[in-house]
Amino acid sequence: MISVTSAQLDAWIAAFVFPLARILGLLAAAPFFNNAAMPRRARLMAGLAIAMALVPALPAMPAVPAGSWLGLAVLGQQMLIGILMGFALRVAFAAVDVAGEMIGLQMGLSFAVFYDPQNAGQTPVVTEFFGLLATLIFLALNGHLLLLNVLAESFSLWPVSAAPFQAAGLGKLVSGAAMIFIAGVLISLPLVAALLIANIAMGVLARVAPQLNLFAVGFPVTMLAGFVIIGLSLPYFGAALESIFSQGFQLMRIVMRASAGLP
Repeated sequence: MISVTSAQLDAWIAAFVFPLARILGLLAAAPFFNNAAMPRRARLMAGLAIAMALVPALPAMPAVPAGSWLGLAVLGQQMLIGILMGFALRVAFAAVDVAGEMIGLQMGLSFAVFYDPQNAGQTPVVTEFFGLLATLIFLALNGHLLLLNVLAESFSLWPVSAAPFQAAGLGKLVSGAAMIFIAGVLISLPLVAALLIANIAMGVLARVAPQLNLFAVGFPVTMLAGFVIIGLSLPYFGAALESIFSQGFQLMRIVMRASAGLP
């Protein structure tokens, strides 16, 4: 007859529940996986499948009962670690959103908005276009598989333990958020520069021909120039996003090391 002690049962539950908390925290915050179009049940099933695949290869779990107060603290800590990792990668996608906002503003399409269920608010159509394009490129580059690779690596950088969380991880995440504005400006710089030249040309034309209705002519010219520049820059968009995604994954590792107190 097979007999199972309470200590063995606690160890088995902890070996599965603690990694699952980190995985679900990551899936709740990471781009693509936290999409509102993905049902919660599908997200939960994906987390369970990932946990079942990772648990046999993970380091030994701490001897902490999952139902104790210390176990609940470790459970919350693991969920916080996963959420931080997801937010670190979200910085890369936020840079694309900033670029879309700047491009839409320069093209005069900032008023063309619709309700985005992902962000639960009004989003300009240009921003939505660049966001969808960034998601497709992320999947084409196997970014979702690289995300799972970094997740598995995180258990080696910071194994599940009762060690306290270091606030330096939050500082690294906040300092890395400066990448949002910098990368967004760099992505939108070609179109902003081209539209600036177009606006200067329209200003000179208005001075040469004052009878010209600048408001009737300038808006179509600005939109047409913007779409032309977007079409010309699309072949180079993938290489730029690949670099931004690489910085996002690197930021995830930096946040993990800082949170674990590693140099």
